Amino acid sequence: MAPIIIFAIFAIIFLASAIKILPEYERAVVFRLGRVIGAKGPGLIILIPFIDKMVRVSLRVITMDVPTQDVITRDNVSVKVDAVVYFRVVDPVKAIVNVEDFVYATSQISQTTLRSICGQAELDELLSQREKINMKLQEIIDKETDAWGVKVVSVELKRIDLPEELVKAMARQAEAERERRAKIIAAEAEYQAAQKLVEAAQLLSQQPIAMQLRYLETLNTIGQKNAKTIVFPFPIEITDFIGSMKKQ
Repeated sequence: MAPIIIFAIFAIIFLASAIKILPEYERAVVFRLGRVIGAKGPGLIILIPFIDKMVRVSLRVITMDVPTQDVITRDNVSVKVDAVVYFRVVDPVKAIVNVEDFVYATSQISQTTLRSICGQAELDELLSQREKINMKLQEIIDKETDAWGVKVVSVELKRIDLPEELVKAMARQAEAERERRAKIIAAEAEYQAAQKLVEAAQLLSQQPIAMQLRYLETLNTIGQKNAKTIVFPFPIEITDFIGSMKKQ
């Protein structure tokens, strides 16, 4: 009876070390006597105890924050930039065999690439063309990590910290730009109003009775208000007549 129990215990231990179950998002890189034989999974896989060694690799997208980097832009402005990188493993064998720690390696190449790309751009480009910078970062990092079996899904600039003096200067510049636009709009309004007045004067000059109607309309408007002062429009023609009489 005792040998049966011992055999059952060894069988259970053997099966526990030989049978592995992997979820859908994981793969197992199997080494047999130190040599890689490939990636297995998901589901049920069988290993040879004491001969096969398994390393689990997740295929899910990894979100990694790139620490803040001090960057001097092409137009000599010192800024602090950070980003976030989304990547995943597409080749588990390369991710384990070709690099010691693919997450750490991706982090380091992301930092150096972020400093390099942002240093080649001007400040206005960093602020207004983030999508272009993101695509360039993704392209370069993905090319570098391809040998590690890593696919960079996306790179996004999170924050660009500007010096306080530069922020104040940009605020003054924006305020001056708004004032310039306001003055231009006001001048255009005055120009359009003057054009309309000229057109109205030309129409009124063609029909003298129209000017009298305008006088009456003005009196009617003033009379509707509860005011003690009455303003009566004085015809300009009378002034011209008096001036002509003085010349005589």
